[in-house]
Amino acid sequence: MEVDIAPQFGAELKDGFKNVNAWVSGGIAWLDDIQAFYRERSAIEKEYSVKLSALAKKYYEKKARKSSSLSVGDTPTVTPGSLESASMTTWGVQLNTLESRASEHDQFANALVGKLADPLKGLAGRYEELRKYHADYAAKLEKERDGQYADLRKMKGKYDSVCQEVENRRKKVDGAFDHGKGKARNAFEQQQGEMRNVKNTYLISINVTNKQKEMYYHEYVPELLDSLQDLSETRVNKLNSIWSLAAQLESQTLSRSTEYLQHLSAEIPRNNPLLDSMMFVRHNAGPWQEPTDFQFEPSPVWLDDGSVATDDSAAVFLRNVLTKTKSSLADHRRALDQKRREVENAKKVRQNIREGKDKRDEVEVVRAIFAIQESMHEVERLKVSAEVEVSTITGAVGDISAGARNHNFKSQTFKIPTNCDLCGDRIWGLSAKGFDCLDCGYTCHSKCELKVPADCPGEQTKEGKKKLKEQRQYSAHTVATPANGDSHSEMPRIQRSDTVNSMNTLSSGYSAAAQRNVSGARSPTTEDPPAEKKVAPAPGPRRNRVVAPPPAQYIKDDGGDAPPPIPSSSKPNEQKEKARMLYAYQQNGPEEISVPDGRDVTILEPDDGGWTKVRAGSKEGLVPSAYLEILPLTPPSSISNRPDSTYSASSASITGSVTTAGGTTGKKKGPAVAPKRGAKKLKYVEALYEYSAQSDAEHSMSEGERFVLINMDAGDGWADVEKDGAVRSVPANYIQQV
Repeated sequence: MEVDIAPQFGAELKDGFKNVNAWVSGGIAWLDDIQAFYRERSAIEKEYSVKLSALAKKYYEKKARKSSSLSVGDTPTVTPGSLESASMTTWGVQLNTLESRASEHDQFANALVGKLADPLKGLAGRYEELRKYHADYAAKLEKERDGQYADLRKMKGKYDSVCQEVENRRKKVDGAFDHGKGKARNAFEQQQGEMRNVKNTYLISINVTNKQKEMYYHEYVPELLDSLQDLSETRVNKLNSIWSLAAQLESQTLSRSTEYLQHLSAEIPRNNPLLDSMMFVRHNAGPWQEPTDFQFEPSPVWLDDGSVATDDSAAVFLRNVLTKTKSSLADHRRALDQKRREVENAKKVRQNIREGKDKRDEVEVVRAIFAIQESMHEVERLKVSAEVEVSTITGAVGDISAGARNHNFKSQTFKIPTNCDLCGDRIWGLSAKGFDCLDCGYTCHSKCELKVPADCPGEQTKEGKKKLKEQRQYSAHTVATPANGDSHSEMPRIQRSDTVNSMNTLSSGYSAAAQRNVSGARSPTTEDPPAEKKVAPAPGPRRNRVVAPPPAQYIKDDGGDAPPPIPSSSKPNEQKEKARMLYAYQQNGPEEISVPDGRDVTILEPDDGGWTKVRAGSKEGLVPSAYLEILPLTPPSSISNRPDSTYSASSASITGSVTTAGGTTGKKKGPAVAPKRGAKKLKYVEALYEYSAQSDAEHSMSEGERFVLINMDAGDGWADVEKDGAVRSVPANYIQQV
């Protein structure tokens, strides 16, 4: 009988390891019966036909008792009736032959023990040891699966706990008095951000657990079942060789039983191992329901849905998680490929052992295979976890890691009092409780690392790090103050010193502007620029003075304390060209200056390659020309002889503080900034082929067209070039430097 399609336990029995393991264990234990049979037969052969006939009857009875179990298992889903497996049928033919061989010689009896019984005993022990390794490996897989489920339950508990804390903070806000309501509200908003981060981690854990579950039921367990099937079929093949040897011995010693032995020899090769497996599959294959995927479960105290949080703070957290995960994904993939090659090589060794080409111990090789597979699965779980994290984040917010300027953080133990540049709190502890950036000196708690925006300005000098430290600490403490409280929390608290200062500044015209800045100011929020184009960073927080400046200073300035320089080339009555900032600009180099949006500036030098030198108050420097709106010249008659006040009450001075009708801070993004011409010689590229832009982040090209090179291929196949003051991307293999 032939089998059209070879059965596969892993594909057809799914989560049926216990049943298959019991069936294989029964087949291996059956080898002990067979080798015991040959030993007993060896003794009985000496007593000739009488006891030999009794032996045949005894094993007929054993066969009748075990026929069903060995054919279809102990708990078949389909009743086999009178059917028995091909192995059991072959075994019956051998017992029939035994009844006609009552005159066995002593030499044949000795051969039964030395050439059949002893090898069978060794095979039974070897196969049982192999089966135990399969069982131990299955237990490890199940333990790893249950551990993943337990981790998910822990994450669910953590999410519920954070949600409960958010609810507690909300209740504190409702019950707080006016003087403490702002602080309570700030704590409530911070806790909401923490809750969203934990929620995102919980959602990622759900996807990771579902993927691990899928791998367990569709890869690990089926592979193990196929290995058990292979072990069972190998046992049957080996058993066939033992039976064939027994038949040959009987043929040599029992000439009178030639006819029966020839029949037996013809029946044994027909015992295809696949037949036993096919019969077992057909009588045990039943309906199997795969466990359902895990879904997001809202907290009982916080109503929420299963979508990934994508607000500004959550986006920063997701960007940092995405950047870290993507950096480790390639390492996991390389390690996994190496492990897979090791497993394949070990399996080839095992196949060579079965074919007689290798003399090593198969048991040791199988143990090594499982050890390598265990380490491979560990690396594979790390890779799958990283891939699911990347796909989950990019599916929700896109690849926000592109263009990020990550801090070069290093774990640090701070021996002097140091504050976190993100939250402003002190970093406590004597052993690696925080991080600092080796390039710009950014310091933060370990818990704040993934919340830090990826806006590292690059390597800084000692003085630059000190200046950045002051700005960050100021920003951290400014953000820590309540910004969106109710009407009571938004009103400035009046103290005696404020009253005195207000009385002293009534004559300077500063009082109205100061009141407007204090009551209407909003802490600027940093918006992440898209990956395709550079976006001007948000300006730093506005600093408001509480006292009037000295009467001698009548120059507009946004925070500079030094007196303005007197240009040697300027004439008293010469009228300079004026411009207004369309967008806020934050300086990125020593030759540049920071100017808020809406500020009027004086043009000192005209546009030179996309940059214009201007004076804003006492400061002079470069700003992008695209950020400026040239103002018409004012007739000389309208120019006042009186210099402007240092602090203006006009709407232009509070442009950065104006709120929209919805109550949110209006914020504009500047266009792409052209590179500065100067010490660095410009590089040009020429288009080799015609190219049509696919998005606003790309330049269209015609063959032979020239561009200014900004950044050559950084490994992603794209280069940044400038044309008409706009910096965009083009394919790197479509251009060449000229």
